[in-house]
Amino acid sequence: MNRRGDIDAIVVGAGAIGGAIALALARDGFAVALIEAREPKSWCATDDVDPRVVALATDARDLLADLHVWRAIETSRAGAYRHMHVWDASAPGELHLDAAERGEASLGWIVENKLIQHTLWQAVTAEPAVRVLCPAQVAQIENAADAVTATLDDGTRLRARVLIAAEGAQSSVRDTLGIPYTGRDYGQRAVVAHVGTERPHQSTAWQRFQPGGPLAFLPLADGRCSVVWSLPDAQAARVLALDDAAFCAELGCAFDFRLGTITSATPRAAFPLRLRLAGEFVSGRCLLAGDTAHLVHPLAGQGMNVGLRDARALRVILRDARARDGDIGATPVLRRYARERRSQSTLSAYAFDAIERVFGSTLAPVALLRGAALATAGALPPLRMLLMDAAAGRY
Repeated sequence: MNRRGDIDAIVVGAGAIGGAIALALARDGFAVALIEAREPKSWCATDDVDPRVVALATDARDLLADLHVWRAIETSRAGAYRHMHVWDASAPGELHLDAAERGEASLGWIVENKLIQHTLWQAVTAEPAVRVLCPAQVAQIENAADAVTATLDDGTRLRARVLIAAEGAQSSVRDTLGIPYTGRDYGQRAVVAHVGTERPHQSTAWQRFQPGGPLAFLPLADGRCSVVWSLPDAQAARVLALDDAAFCAELGCAFDFRLGTITSATPRAAFPLRLRLAGEFVSGRCLLAGDTAHLVHPLAGQGMNVGLRDARALRVILRDARARDGDIGATPVLRRYARERRSQSTLSAYAFDAIERVFGSTLAPVALLRGAALATAGALPPLRMLLMDAAAGRY
């Protein structure tokens, strides 16, 4: 608690980003209220692997380890990958990254969204410094000079120094605050499934750029691959309608049979691809994090890493403010977060967007240039090191 007996922080949303923020602040001695509309679905080791997976970078793993939840995730069902291989369907030139070049065991880990969310939920509901209100929704927000007050749908009023909205892309708090967003719809859907392959995945994250969109094969801990196949809407609908045999045959061809034939596939699902960036990350004593602030193209499952970097930055900034005996919701404090994270997340969002545009182009000169770019990156060790450091969140 702070000096006046208020809650220090209200966190809205108990997904991976909201859960990580609430747990991090509580572990740092802040009093937190966590508001969630519905209890997250539980994860069970006997269930099949969730279709939605992410490729956790080193800095994301380090944050989860510091929160004492990584061990539970890693020992449940996380697949480390040591290599990354990228190539273009329309031009020569390939890029191969190897963790051993950095003297490390892994480049990252493929983990189910649901497992991360479930583990964080278990930790946060057991944390004494977190008051969990679920099911509950924010009905009204009052921004004042010295505090922010959230009124819930049942009439409960919570007063805090800062309110953090991490509800995902469809954020009622962002709408209540009147914060607009910019971006575009890609006119694509990501078709997701888990597949068996004739040859082992070699602990490698594979990505092939095609004119219709990128195709990723991400290595799962059970030996299968998680497929994320970005396709124009009409093609995605057609692929979803294929029977298993036809789907496996077409997918194998699209993947250039790098792992041999596709031997099995789970039922497919799909979700639309969009780019969204909030016009502001801060409004009064409220701030946005995760997909509420930025929604990026799911190239190689990197979106959660961007959101967990929000959590890490916010944790450092609020700790620094408290160490100076300052108000953690003061404008200079929150503006520091906004400057740092808006610039970094905008850079990430438009970098992914640029990659999608360039590698999705069917123009022959563009194809030749991107093939040459991949070949050059693959041939220059310093550039490979730079790419690995960037993927690990060291910049």
